[in-house]
Amino acid sequence: MTHILPVGPAAPPVGKDRALMEAAQKLEATFLAEMLKSSGLGQASESFGGGAGEDQFASFLVQEQAMQMVRAGGIGLSESIYETLKERQNVGL
Repeated sequence: MTHILPVGPAAPPVGKDRALMEAAQKLEATFLAEMLKSSGLGQASESFGGGAGEDQFASFLVQEQAMQMVRAGGIGLSESIYETLKERQNVGL
């Protein structure tokens, strides 16, 4: 039987590349947050909810959950974005 191992986060880059990776991770987190919102995560439940306060802060919760997903390895989007940004940066030199 073949086991599928989870993909962990890659080793963090240094210097200029670190800024590129952070930007790529923020973009992936924003994408994931929108997907989570579309799936209904963060919407107040009708039977028991926190009222107006919950509605106001739900987007922060969803954004942080998305960022935690990215830090845990995400869906691989940030690595693709990072490689593209790095390639474009090197071409501009």
